[in-house]
Amino acid sequence: MNIIERNTSSRPDLNPAALAILCLGVIVAQVDTSVVNLAVQPIGLDLKASVAELQWVVDAYNLIYASFLISGGLFADLCGRRRLFVVGCMLFTLASLGCAFAPTTAFLIGARALTGFGSALLLPASLSLIRVIYPVEKIRARALGIWAGCNGVSLAIGPSLGGFLIHDFGWRSVFFVVIPIALAAAAGARLFVPESADRHDRSFDLPGQLLGIAALMVITLAAIESSLLPPLRTSLLAIAGAALFWLFVRVERRLKQTALVPISMFSGSQFRGAMAGTAAMTFGMYGTLFLFPLASLALGRLASIEVGLSLLPMALSFIAISPFSGSISERLGKKSTISAGLAAMGLGNLLLGVAFVAQAFVAEEIGLLLTGIGMGMATGPLTAIAVSAVTADRAGTASALINVARMVGATIGVAILGAVFAFLGETETAFLIAMSAGGGIQLLGGSAAWRLL
Repeated sequence: MNIIERNTSSRPDLNPAALAILCLGVIVAQVDTSVVNLAVQPIGLDLKASVAELQWVVDAYNLIYASFLISGGLFADLCGRRRLFVVGCMLFTLASLGCAFAPTTAFLIGARALTGFGSALLLPASLSLIRVIYPVEKIRARALGIWAGCNGVSLAIGPSLGGFLIHDFGWRSVFFVVIPIALAAAAGARLFVPESADRHDRSFDLPGQLLGIAALMVITLAAIESSLLPPLRTSLLAIAGAALFWLFVRVERRLKQTALVPISMFSGSQFRGAMAGTAAMTFGMYGTLFLFPLASLALGRLASIEVGLSLLPMALSFIAISPFSGSISERLGKKSTISAGLAAMGLGNLLLGVAFVAQAFVAEEIGLLLTGIGMGMATGPLTAIAVSAVTADRAGTASALINVARMVGATIGVAILGAVFAFLGETETAFLIAMSAGGGIQLLGGSAAWRLL
């Protein structure tokens, strides 16, 4: 039995300091993401980058993060969850320095990819430690609600602080924001977070890792470059990505429990529903975080500070709702809470698109508010279902997979919605169509969650 499980099972309400440190890990990753979304337009002007290159500034992080999350979760289980959390924080710090001093767009994209690798180590370690430290489901649900709420804190801190930094000190300054947070998380983990690992019958699945990375990279490349490449070449890339994914599933099914992703984990509808709902949620959410600042700045609608402040309703409503998502789901049921949350996000995206065309600022803010409320309702219960559907020895893998679903949705969302916006001429109407697509996927995700959970 794992040492942490034995020590905490009798008193699961202990160790709030550990939870605070683990939440810092979420803030590190999410502040960086939200700040970069705000900085894409100034980066493009300074480094003379195209929309496709700016998509890669965002998606290089998302792609590497999503590709290595599963291995990050496995390494956390094998090598020590606290150890991987600390290593991820330190790597994130070094990569952020590289972003801050990037001389070219290509260098910046490479540094962002390295940042994604750091997140792929620290995030699943953080989430799996919560699964182990809090073995009682009710206590764990509350901890996960707080953990998920830190995404909202990041959304509040990142855009508002980033807007002021970009205005006064330029876009490079935003990459320095996360460095002290990452260093504090690494130091605090050594002091307050107990170590844990589960090495029994586990090994590294190299073929699965390589096929997973290749499949996601090809699919993302097809989505991002779809507005620039001929349709036939884009279709061939998409087909190649689907074929690589099929091979990945075949290899993992053959390896059974020693696979990087044991296919048996998807046998239950609960886990499948959580994965589908999470991917749909982030598809529209990250598309919004990428396109709203880009469109507002490019079309001269708002200044950088004003864009950051405009995103506050989404962030603050997320912060307000997330800590209570566990209690809400206990009363309404997880299925109803998740489906209602995804529906609210979908309606929020649709309203945002319509209001943007009509230049109705108040309606835009209501749309962002609905999005934040929906995220706050759905994120915690979706995560709780995923990590509770497996035993503690698979905590790292389950934590990684739910984050993979989150980042796959984010990566494809930024790629496809960004391509739609670019293909249609980067106009108000293009923004409306992109937001309608994002909202539609979230509504479909709510429907899928209702059927599967």
